Amino acid sequence: MSNTSLAYIYGLLAVLLWSTVATAFKIALGYFTPLQLVFVAVITSIFALGIIVIAQGKFGLIAKQFIKRPLFYLFTGLLNPFLYYYVLFEAYDLLPAQQALSLNYTWAILLPILAVPLLGHKLTKIDVLAAIIAYSGVYVIASGGNLTSFNFDSPTGIAFVLSSTVIWCFYWVINTKDDGDVIVSLLLSFLIGLPFVTAAMMLHQPIEAISWSALVAGMYVGLFEMGLTFVLWLMALKTTDKTSNITTLVFLTPVLSVGLISVILKEHITVSTYIGLCFILSGLMLQKILPKLLPKLNRFSKVKYAS
Repeated sequence: MSNTSLAYIYGLLAVLLWSTVATAFKIALGYFTPLQLVFVAVITSIFALGIIVIAQGKFGLIAKQFIKRPLFYLFTGLLNPFLYYYVLFEAYDLLPAQQALSLNYTWAILLPILAVPLLGHKLTKIDVLAAIIAYSGVYVIASGGNLTSFNFDSPTGIAFVLSSTVIWCFYWVINTKDDGDVIVSLLLSFLIGLPFVTAAMMLHQPIEAISWSALVAGMYVGLFEMGLTFVLWLMALKTTDKTSNITTLVFLTPVLSVGLISVILKEHITVSTYIGLCFILSGLMLQKILPKLLPKLNRFSKVKYAS
């Protein structure tokens, strides 16, 4: 099997698994409070990532990377898993899965905007246009399609999900400064974040009893949102010789997710969700594809003009 075929297999597996997690979140939140779900999922992810690190012969890197930058990993652990997943699960607890899923995808639009003050990047016209288009979709979804009412079904839920995108972007901006092994770094963040998750859960929402079905639901979230799927995605990116071809697979995730939400959760997918999601995905595609097309179009126009 060629590297390209293997990369697509890894990438499609990651996309398929990520497409299930919005549905899994809602199912798991039927058993747990948001903090309880974070606790179970983080422990599961730590075990999964730990096994992978040991299998790769990188166990010794855990202590080395932590000793080198303890405050760095303390900060990343606070952001992810603690703050990010707590805020995200609160959003899913308050909103229909279709809304929380769609709004959460705006993090990719927000990232280049936050990179301007945090990393000194330049904001392009394409980034601005993509943000306007995507956040127009956010308003369509949040308002339920009633664009002139300015009334939202759950302002708190919308605030939570949009806050989660900010936290996620901060986490990834900070990780641009990390020169360690990415899987080891993720494991360290989860190991350091676990005490904060545990303390918050015990203070506010301790687990009193847990059924097997609840445990399976929580473990599924830990394995296929936080742990194994991330590793599959990294393997896809490392195996391919054309990263752009693999990254475009991500656009399949929200489409497949909405289908699963409809079939499994029996949510009626509203017209406003379809329209808003189209706006968000259009903004993402514009941001990703247009910068690559413009140089080609410029070269084509120069050749045509010269002839």
